[in-house]
This record gives sequence, C-alpha cells and structure tokens, in this order.
Amino acid sequence: MFQTVTKTLLVSSSSLVNRSICQSLRHYCNQSSTKLRVSEALTGAELGKNVRVQGWVRSVRPQKKNLFLHVNDGSSLQSLQVVGGAELNDPLLTFGSAVEVTGTLRKSPHPQQPVELGADQIHVVGECNSVDFPFKIKERHSLEYLRPLPHLRCRTNVFSSLLRVRSEATTAVHSYFKSNGFLQIHTPTITSNDCEGAGELFQVEPSGPDFEEEVNFFSVPAFLTVSGQLHLEVMSGSFSRVYTFGPTFRAENSQSRRHLAEFFMVEAEISFTQSLEDLTKVMEGMFRSTTEHVLAHCADDVGLFHKHVTPGHRDRVDAMLKQSFPVITYSE
Repeated sequence: MFQTVTKTLLVSSSSLVNRSICQSLRHYCNQSSTKLRVSEALTGAELGKNVRVQGWVRSVRPQKKNLFLHVNDGSSLQSLQVVGGAELNDPLLTFGSAVEVTGTLRKSPHPQQPVELGADQIHVVGECNSVDFPFKIKERHSLEYLRPLPHLRCRTNVFSSLLRVRSEATTAVHSYFKSNGFLQIHTPTITSNDCEGAGELFQVEPSGPDFEEEVNFFSVPAFLTVSGQLHLEVMSGSFSRVYTFGPTFRAENSQSRRHLAEFFMVEAEISFTQSLEDLTKVMEGMFRSTTEHVLAHCADDVGLFHKHVTPGHRDRVDAMLKQSFPVITYSE
C-alpha cells in the first residue's frame, strides 16, 4: 500500500514538474517573441524575427518530415501558413482547434503566399472535436445551413468578411461626419414616441415578480425606437449639424429581403440650409466616402463577395463612383 501511494505521488510530482517546465518554457518564449495578428504577420514587416501568433486552425497537413498548418485569427481573410517539424504534430491539433504558435517569420518559397511562420513551438490552447464540429475542411456551406449556428458561423469566410466590412463601414461613417463638422448624438433606444408613425413598434414591458401587469415602467407606454429623428430635430435647435448612427427596430411582419426587424440607421439634421441640395450633397458625400473607404481597407473581403455572391457588381460600383448622382424632383 505504501509503495503504491509513493509511486502515485512520484508520478504526480513528475507530471507537475513537467507541466511547470512546459509553462516556464512557454513563458520564456512569449517574453522573447513579438505577438502579431495574422494580418500583421502577412505584411512581412517582421521578417526574420521571432514572433507569436494565436488563432484557429483552418487546415492541418501532417507529413513524414514536416507539419503544415493554416492559422486564422479573424483579422484577415487570408490565413497564415505555419511550417514545423513532424515532431510538433499533436493529436489535439485538429481543424477548428485554438493554437498559439511561436517561431520565425520568413519568406515563403511558394509564389502564392509572401510569408510563412517557421514554428519552434505549437501549443493547443483549446481543443476541437472535428467529428462533432459542424464545419468541414474545404467545404462550402450554404447560408441556410449557417443560419442556426450564430455562435460559430463567424468562423466562415463569408461571415468573417461581412463583419470586417461592416466594421470598416461603421468607422467610415463616423469619420465622414466628424470631418464635416457634425456632432454625434446618442438618441435613446427606449422611447415613448413613435416618430410620426414611421413604422410598427416593439413595445417594451418590464418582467419579474416585482412588476404588476398593465403597469408601465416609465408611467407611459415605452417602445424600441423606430427613428431618432425627433430627438435630432430638438438638438438641431442648439447644434447646427448633428447625426446619429444606431440600432433601429421595426415590428413589420414581413419576411422579404427589404424588411428587417433590427438594423443600424444613419440620420442627420442640418440647421440653416438654403436648399435641398445642401442635404443631397451630404448624402452623396457620405455614400461615396464610405464606399471608397471599404474598397480600400477591405479589398479581399469585398472581392470575396463580388466573386461568389454578386459577380460583376464591382464594375457597377466603380462606375457609380466615377459619376455624379442624378437628382430628380418628387414630381419627376
């Protein structure tokens, strides 16, 4: 009994020591390496340096002498190729697993990729059961298949590209209004007005045992906003240029592609205008500025949609940016 307990303690101590050594080595490597996002590594600015990259495995190709991985962290449509020795292969290294790779960033001999990461160490941060994982390597999934998987679909190219484009478009909208002297107003999401009957409303009611039925939290009926227009009109009496950009809700029971229950909307008000042209110039300027910014900062992401979702649409966008927007009157 004593020998069994002693042997168990020795094995446990050995495991703890090995784990401590591994953790110390990882800590040392992390201290002596530069942490990069995949998008930063792909620029090649840190060639020849010891770097550390973290992300999710997009593909694994173990070979007799080498191990090839593609790692993506969501910062770029393109993944970073990782090349290591066969001894770095790990049964936990599967499609979808989260990893931390430390090594030297170097030029790639392959013409289709400018750089690659020569791995000295690969640490599996989070496991992924490739059998149960709903996505498969090199398999394109339909939007209908992805719809019930909101927690994972952002790992696909189409959704990650969409979110990067949306992020850059949001940045561009705010940048345009700021550079043109507009003040951002945070209009309320919960409001008692229906904005001149702009749309069907979602009513907000408190929940919980402390609230009685038919009792309004604000003493009046409250709704999710359908527009910040009325609040902006009030602010335009003190500030000559104001705008808001936030969530909007419409309880319109329609399943068409032209109706959304929730979306982000840009609204602006300008005081002391001389003509309708004062407004149309701002609208056209915002649209052009935002489009140009997205095309410049998300070229790969936009290209993905123009190739697989809306072929030929890029030509229409380029033509639109080269021409003035036609303006017609309401009667016309």
